Amino acid sequence: MSSEHDWRSALSSLDRYENIQKLKAAIEASDPASTSAQKDAFSKENEAYKNSASIDDYNAICSAPLAQQQQPPPSSPPFHQAVGEQDEAATSPGITIGSYHGCHHVAGGVTAEVYRAQARALKVITETRDIAPHDPFREAKILASLTSSSSSGSGSSQTSIIPLLETFRDQEQRFVLVFPYMPLTLESLLARREPVNRAQTRRIFTDIFGALKDLHARGIVHRDIKPSAVLLESPDGPAYLSDFGTAWHPKLSLATEPADGKILDIGTGPYRAPEVLFGDKSYGPPVDMWGAGAMLVECCREPPRRPLFESRAAHEDGNQLGLILSIFQTMGSPTRESWPKAAHFRTPPFEMYRAFDVREWSEILPEVEPPYRDLVSSLVKYDRSRATASEALDFLTSKCS
Repeated sequence: MSSEHDWRSALSSLDRYENIQKLKAAIEASDPASTSAQKDAFSKENEAYKNSASIDDYNAICSAPLAQQQQPPPSSPPFHQAVGEQDEAATSPGITIGSYHGCHHVAGGVTAEVYRAQARALKVITETRDIAPHDPFREAKILASLTSSSSSGSGSSQTSIIPLLETFRDQEQRFVLVFPYMPLTLESLLARREPVNRAQTRRIFTDIFGALKDLHARGIVHRDIKPSAVLLESPDGPAYLSDFGTAWHPKLSLATEPADGKILDIGTGPYRAPEVLFGDKSYGPPVDMWGAGAMLVECCREPPRRPLFESRAAHEDGNQLGLILSIFQTMGSPTRESWPKAAHFRTPPFEMYRAFDVREWSEILPEVEPPYRDLVSSLVKYDRSRATASEALDFLTSKCS
């Protein structure tokens, strides 16, 4: 039996994720209009994980009715609140992490917690056991190489990839990555009740496609493109691509993931590309472009927004089949003629699945104006002829206004 001191080491990442989902369901049941249930659940679980004296205490907090739980503050400051006002509103002195004082917890996940220290964001790695493809040390090396390329004058200016400022070990010997603090994410922008206008969309995606162009030119695949991975200085941008914890690098990843044997457990929910769902271990940059196209749809839709595809929580039975069904229902089922490479996947997406008629994008997205709809259709497609980041950037800057 685990002792009071080692119960955390016996708690698996899956256990923690399931508790997060329980908390999320409770929050949504209490407040169906909540737009921050996932973030609040992460924060509550992290609080229980850090402060509970035993596994029983931890489970009791995670299983308690919502009415008995004290809700945590939102993980991002309100849009009307300036950074200086957020500082003045702090009600505690915070904690010290390394040489950084006054650090306040703002967000958390299964492998890391994020703190704010004035103009810096500290990503503190709390889970170092092998949770492939998560690798914070590879993340640091990838970001350091990108920062080095930028500062040396080689390659692009790297302005649209969040810069890694430093790394260190804190007092508890936890690995810490330090970044500039950004008050918003694309996820929080999309959660607003106001539309995202086309000028905002164009500026934000110019930065996103620019960042992906830089990465793909170096053979790097981000592998987890989603709204929460896009950081914003303001609702109008600029935008920065972040969250490289699962990124694949042509040199740094080869020892554990050869180019034709990559891990399939990548991506998040409705932004996962279909080739990954059907077992193509040789996937590459097009998986990022699929995710970017799915995000673009949400920016072009009026609130309350819904993702292009429906996806259940990762821990639920049939979550992958549910996403496949949603993709097929939305776009129509692929065929051997429209997706010939898929015939050689581990699980070919043909005879085993119900066939749905192909739908035109004007029917799928009637509310989206043609230039943006055309851009989406070039990104969200089954075959490997998806637009590259460079092509998407050129189209956005020349055709979309």
